[in-house]
Amino acid sequence: MKRLLLGFYGDDFTGSTDAMEALDQYGLKTILFLKIPDQEMIDRFQHVDCVGVAGTARAKGIKGMEEELSPVYEFLRQLNSTFVHYKVCSTFDSSPEVGSIGFAIDLARNYFNEGSYPLLVAAPNLGRYTVFGEHFAKFQEEIYRLDIHPVMSKHPVTPMDEADLAKHLQAQTKQEIAKVNVLELEAKTAQQLIDQENIDADIILYDALNASHMNKVSEVLWEKRSEKPQFIVGSSGVEYAIGDAIEREGVIVKENKTISPSNVNQLFVVSGSVSDVTKQQLENAEKAGFELVQIPFEMYTDSSIVEVFLDNIIQQIEEKKKVIMYTAKGTEDPIIARTKEHLLNNGVKKQDIGIYIGEKLGEWTKSVIDQASLRRVIISGGDTSGFVTSNLDIYGLEVLDSIAPGAPLCIAYSERAKYDGLEIALKSGQLGGPAFFEKVYQSGSK
Repeated sequence: MKRLLLGFYGDDFTGSTDAMEALDQYGLKTILFLKIPDQEMIDRFQHVDCVGVAGTARAKGIKGMEEELSPVYEFLRQLNSTFVHYKVCSTFDSSPEVGSIGFAIDLARNYFNEGSYPLLVAAPNLGRYTVFGEHFAKFQEEIYRLDIHPVMSKHPVTPMDEADLAKHLQAQTKQEIAKVNVLELEAKTAQQLIDQENIDADIILYDALNASHMNKVSEVLWEKRSEKPQFIVGSSGVEYAIGDAIEREGVIVKENKTISPSNVNQLFVVSGSVSDVTKQQLENAEKAGFELVQIPFEMYTDSSIVEVFLDNIIQQIEEKKKVIMYTAKGTEDPIIARTKEHLLNNGVKKQDIGIYIGEKLGEWTKSVIDQASLRRVIISGGDTSGFVTSNLDIYGLEVLDSIAPGAPLCIAYSERAKYDGLEIALKSGQLGGPAFFEKVYQSGSK
């Protein structure tokens, strides 16, 4: 078997499909597994260039992260791809207690202890920029520094109150962090930057504001490759950088895709995101003819409500064709506070509320898919996507159609006929664009 170009782990499911989509744009055949595959499963996909594993470390504490990441790192070490990528969100939301990127890096040293780790969070294609170590993100045509970003500064679990990525990360790890700023990227050759890496620090944070900066980083990554895997941390900017490198070097010939989206007349959307971006998408979907059905907060603890509610969802899918089952519309929706209060009063611990809701959404989504005649679904919300998709009988995903940057439509692989070939889009709360849901519905219709 040829040596794989890249093995990656995504710390949430939407981030994992984001990375896969970036690779797909360069003609790099990629399979994303939803759990660590065995050799028989890998052998089914000998044609691929890259292999990913989707996870949920971003939503976990240190103990949970160690339990999840240790076997993943061992798998990636044995995979022996040219590059190994720990894929994080392009807004770097994390903390020492939850989704600690620093802990993930520390743990990686037990498996990949070769030199410094490049850190690239910038992804200009997605409106994410790093300048002099400070990170910026686009929101509704405006670009904000991370600590004053209208959404990320108010993240319900890991609010970003620090835009300096090195400073934010240093609170999570004792490894030494150095920066390569935009001026150095413009003034120095790739080899000079590599020589600088070898003496400076354990982690090297790269700026990137434009395509020229990304190209320089891609040169550095490409020149650093060796017989041992190069461990990299960052957003899907890493995939874009690697894609730029293989395109520049001409090492892979881009071929026409052999799979394409089907023409569907039904779409079921499950939304667990409370972001204002998703709120706008829900409002646009309603204008486009989607039937929106909000989950009553009592349903999380009252099983007698569930069957009637889901039967109604299935009926709406048959009649209205485009249906969205959602938790809340934006951060100001009063149902958020009422749901939290209800769950606390019913014995759910505060730190377990997100997991509890996610698991319920997973159960209900599976029930709907099992009973309805669906061939296409959307899961909206980073953590929601992980909990829901993990509950479905799916072992792998491959990109079908690039609907919007970071949010592709994928085809599912499963041992069950009901799920094999299911078309599914996983979307984080921040991505997709206003008309995302309708665009997914229309995919394959032309």
